[in-house]
Amino acid sequence: MFKRCTKPLLLLALLAPALAHADRTKVEFWTFNTVQFAPFFNDVIQKYNKANPNYEAVWTDMNWDQIQPKLVSAIAAGTPPALVNFNVPWTHEFANKNLLLPLDDLMGEGKTVYLPGALKDLSVKERIYGFPYYNSVSVIAYNKDLLAKSGIKTPPKTFDEFIAAARLVTEKTGVPAFSPKLATKSGDGGMIPWFVYMGLPIFENGKAAFTSKKHVEALELFADLYKKGVVPKDSFRIEFEQEIASYGAGRLAMMTTAPTALKKLSAQSNAMYEKTAIMAFPLGGANMALGGWLMSFVMPKGTKDPQAAAKLGLLLTNDDAQLAFAKATGTTFPSSKKANENEFFSSGANGSDPVGLARATAARSMAYARTPILPAENMPDEAAMRTEFNDEMQEAIEGRKSAKAALDAAARKWNDRLAKK
Repeated sequence: MFKRCTKPLLLLALLAPALAHADRTKVEFWTFNTVQFAPFFNDVIQKYNKANPNYEAVWTDMNWDQIQPKLVSAIAAGTPPALVNFNVPWTHEFANKNLLLPLDDLMGEGKTVYLPGALKDLSVKERIYGFPYYNSVSVIAYNKDLLAKSGIKTPPKTFDEFIAAARLVTEKTGVPAFSPKLATKSGDGGMIPWFVYMGLPIFENGKAAFTSKKHVEALELFADLYKKGVVPKDSFRIEFEQEIASYGAGRLAMMTTAPTALKKLSAQSNAMYEKTAIMAFPLGGANMALGGWLMSFVMPKGTKDPQAAAKLGLLLTNDDAQLAFAKATGTTFPSSKKANENEFFSSGANGSDPVGLARATAARSMAYARTPILPAENMPDEAAMRTEFNDEMQEAIEGRKSAKAALDAAARKWNDRLAKK
């Protein structure tokens, strides 16, 4: 009698784990272009599954240009994932379209982990719509020989001091001091980030607000830097790769950049890498650091189990996870408080290696990192509006139009669009 039961019992024993696994509720999260960091995500998945035996975290990675259309389709079909990796502009756009769930209550005390600036970046109408993930910030990498020839011995503490130092470098060496990232092909260049960094408004009361005296003076400053060769004549064509190449060839005295560029520099020009030192980029008028670009995990509207999704969101972005991800990438920075204080960042502060110095310098600036964004409701045709604005700014900086005329023209075009929306 016992022998007749052996095979069925054995089969059930073998199938039991699979059956139990099949009963678990899937909690899917999407990322883009991060498949090379699979060990990090797999580790988080294991921790989540172990702590939540009734749930199974499932990770899907895709190209950055796929994630928005796929999410819109999934929301429309009633089958959205639990979490999606978004940047700040996308977060604001989808939140304003009522396609995301607010996270304030779901975060609970967990939100104390994050830097206040990161939470502000992800707030729309005073509600938080993302679990802050990784971020970035600019530092100044500089050619020690050129700055020594210029007599600059101490780092600039304000933006005005930085501009004065830049003028002096070009005057003493004949080399353009820095490239202000005026090229816009990559999407995040131009004058708008500089206005935001300086604390100058882009909109007020739903209309363009960049025609003030201070805006004019700021644009005139960049036009003068261009005219006098403090910034390169091809500034409107210099993207990320070109800036590294120009600095590596000695055609720029400074790079306003993230540690990512320094790794590329070391591979392209070790001689220039060894001549490089690091200093912090001074805070702007908005008390913000330059170069912030926060990523987050948002929760789509229609997510089946928001509580389970929130647990995964908090696990993906807590101090330990953010530190682990920064170590895995070697180029990103946490948006949580304690992680930036870890010795992984601070250990390079007293060394001479540019990457280590940049990492330590940037980590100290992360509390001031903010993402320069424009309200989605005020940008009915963002691509066209940015093109209109950037074209006018180029006219002014290259000396073909006055700063006031360029700003007035851009404002008229934007306000005409806003009046028709």
